[in-house]
Amino acid sequence: QVQVVESGGGLVQPGGSLRVSCAASGSIGKIMAIRWYRQAPGKEREWVATTTTDNTTNYEDSVKARFIASINNAKRRLHLQMNSLKPEDTAVYFCDWALSDGGTTYDYWGQGTQVTVSS
Repeated sequence: QVQVVESGGGLVQPGGSLRVSCAASGSIGKIMAIRWYRQAPGKEREWVATTTTDNTTNYEDSVKARFIASINNAKRRLHLQMNSLKPEDTAVYFCDWALSDGGTTYDYWGQGTQVTVSS
């Protein structure tokens, strides 16, 4: 079984920075991709970024140039550095590890971490 845990959320003022992390443990297999999503109150969950094991990341337009993802393959950990935060970035942030057992790819989700941007 695979466990995924997000951490690092909190309260930050507009314009500030915060780093959230996502760690996976257990029988991980091959990492295909790791995705960040967020869900604001009353809204649908939306995609934020996708990182592959070569440390290449694609970002949703509204966070591009403000958010930076980095992966530590050995430690099975992904970080999302969030800069120039805006109130509209307030959401629960989730990570999704897409892992392959050599045949099928499965998605493993964490419980989410709350990020609140407010003065």
